[in-house]
Amino acid sequence: MCCSGPKRSTLKSRSEVDLMRSFTFRNSKGSYRGIPIIAANMDTVGTFEMAGVFCVWGWCPEGVDDWKEFAVKHPECIESVAVSTGTGENDFERLSDILAAVPQIQYVCVDVANGYSEHFVHFVKDVRQKFPSHTIMAGNVVTGEMVEELILAGADIIKVGIGPGSVCTTRKKTGVGYPQLSAVIECADAAHGLGGHIISVSYSYLLSLH
Repeated sequence: MCCSGPKRSTLKSRSEVDLMRSFTFRNSKGSYRGIPIIAANMDTVGTFEMAGVFCVWGWCPEGVDDWKEFAVKHPECIESVAVSTGTGENDFERLSDILAAVPQIQYVCVDVANGYSEHFVHFVKDVRQKFPSHTIMAGNVVTGEMVEELILAGADIIKVGIGPGSVCTTRKKTGVGYPQLSAVIECADAAHGLGGHIISVSYSYLLSLH
């Protein structure tokens, strides 16, 4: 997702554009190089089938046995796939079991519709404490203040977006929403100030890393 208008360029043609990007993550000290477009962690989008085809990043909600099977079938993809977890009573245990069973996994996505709760921040802290070398994504939030809190709690990448578009039901169901462009500008500035990154949620079911 672009957060500004066109700018002057030295490129002669769009065929010269290179989409490859490199990132180093603040808390995990891990790194990534690739095209930073990510399949959304939704049960109909972030599937093992999508990860196998996309083979960039993906989120998969299945259990330990499914993760083991995927790691055997797609060893070339497993280091680019993230385990998505909520913050419910059994979620931390489930996450721990998956990461123990498939140690090649490097990414964790702690995902809730609205990240403005102390419980959510504490969950991120617990994940960072137990998995110090994993790259953690956390969200969703829409303000710089919460971006900073989550990065300081141990997250490397913050998911930005709450009720920004007509496809999302969060605004209708909860009355909470924020214009996406404004959120991206504010949150990117806050994240970059701490050496962190953001993911901008797009309701074409893709996410983009900044």
